[in-house]
Amino acid sequence: MSDFVFQSFGKGLKKAIGMEKREKSKGTNRIRALKWFVAVFAVIFAIEAVVYLIIIPSLQKPMIIWSGERNYNVVDLSKAISPMLNKSWAKFDEIETAEYLLNVSGIEDAQVVKRFPDKVYINVVEREPVAMTFISEGGKSVPIQIDKNGVLFKIRSAQSRSDSDASASGKIDVSLPLITGLPVDVSSGRMQIPPKYRGLMEQIAAIRNLSQNYFAAISEIHIVTKEYGNYELVLYPVRGHARILIGRQITEEALQYMMVALDVVNSIDPNVAEIDLRYGSVACRTRRSTGDSF
Repeated sequence: MSDFVFQSFGKGLKKAIGMEKREKSKGTNRIRALKWFVAVFAVIFAIEAVVYLIIIPSLQKPMIIWSGERNYNVVDLSKAISPMLNKSWAKFDEIETAEYLLNVSGIEDAQVVKRFPDKVYINVVEREPVAMTFISEGGKSVPIQIDKNGVLFKIRSAQSRSDSDASASGKIDVSLPLITGLPVDVSSGRMQIPPKYRGLMEQIAAIRNLSQNYFAAISEIHIVTKEYGNYELVLYPVRGHARILIGRQITEEALQYMMVALDVVNSIDPNVAEIDLRYGSVACRTRRSTGDSF
């Protein structure tokens, strides 16, 4: 009986020891598998980190995301920064890119921001025209726009995409007042008006911001150069044949005074050729006389 009990206990012990060994072996295998999994994951993570942190910024060309463009299209703006397009993200220079864009006459400002690992955000601020004039180009008279800072620029059509339209300028805003007799300064590397006329552009910009469109009644603003660098303005109204002298200040009050004077003078004598408002009174010259005052 005791032998049977001993044999049964020995078999049970052997079985328990075998199960314990198997459990230990399974635990060891799990730990080894977990270690391999962690090692493989670490290798994959390291490879992705190298690709993301080094290879993409160093070798891949950046993805450029534009904003702010209205009259210019992305194709034209991309051409303006073409020297930068073949560079990798790491070598893409924000300041140099902004300088290329500022060489475009119709771009007033540009902000260039890089975002890791491969994106470049470019926001452009286009010039707002306040007036227009004509310049001679290739033997032709070409319309061109002027902003409040006195910079002359052409506007490209945002719809233009083909190479055949590469030199085409956009449509001129017909609500812009036409200015003639305006000298152009190119000494700065871009076309702009001399500094003494920039105050005139600011006055025109202020009037354009008013609710009433005063310039709809004026077909032309002509600049007459005077001695010692001064100038005066001559307005040509859309209605009537008389030209109007107003000095060098063009304000809302001056334009209101002009329209009242024009209505009164035309009702009295339709043959008036010139109305002088420079000295606080209305002086007129007709085609039949050298001067009459009303």
